Amino acid sequence: MNTNLGRTGAALAGAFLLLAAGAAAQPPDPPLEVLMRATDDAMRGESSESRITMRIKTERWQRELRLHVVSEGSEKALVRIEAPAKERGTATLKVEQNIWNYLPNVDRTIKVPASMMQAAWMGSHFTNDDLVHESRYSEDFECAYRERPADQSGHWVVRCVPLPDAPVVWGAIDARFRARDMLLDQAEYYDERERLVRTIRYEDFGPLGGRTLPRRMRVIPTDEASEFTEIVYEEHAFDVDLPPATFSLQSLRE
Repeated sequence: MNTNLGRTGAALAGAFLLLAAGAAAQPPDPPLEVLMRATDDAMRGESSESRITMRIKTERWQRELRLHVVSEGSEKALVRIEAPAKERGTATLKVEQNIWNYLPNVDRTIKVPASMMQAAWMGSHFTNDDLVHESRYSEDFECAYRERPADQSGHWVVRCVPLPDAPVVWGAIDARFRARDMLLDQAEYYDERERLVRTIRYEDFGPLGGRTLPRRMRVIPTDEASEFTEIVYEEHAFDVDLPPATFSLQSLRE
């Protein structure tokens, strides 16, 4: 047997084994419709109830709020501030495309006008529009893989472009998923000129409401990278029983 040919054959065999090992380590791409639908439904139930700590940091000030949140599907939500004491009872009610704020200090209920939909909610980096337009990746976007993981420690990145008639203010969203469990851990939001506007990071994955979910999320605006709004889930329950009048203007004032 020719020694050189033997060595060449062994080298080729080794290369093929390495390629095969790499292919085996690379996770298969999940069907996009399955991945996006699972992401849409991860934090949703027929109803839910949460207690949340919201921390807001801007260039000029910082504040921390304790919130009680109840929701029904994606159309109804009631958010009430429980602390600090001076803002206790301040509440926001969302019913479909409408938002009302209740201010207990002046005992007034105010409907948020269309001109204020891009205003910050409670001084955070969320807008009133974020509360109303709960878009679904699986219904409102055309999605395609942009990056694929090399192994289980990597990520999938999916580019999501809004459909022409979708109620979405973004030009595109890049959603990043962990290869080891296909959970969303980052979303980058771009305007119509492809400029990055904000990033949402999902962290501290663990048990939450009987599911494995991120228990902390942080919104970071691109133009003020030192600022952020952070939400920490202290308690969360799915499919809770809610009184029939939960999402009414009367309950907003209670």
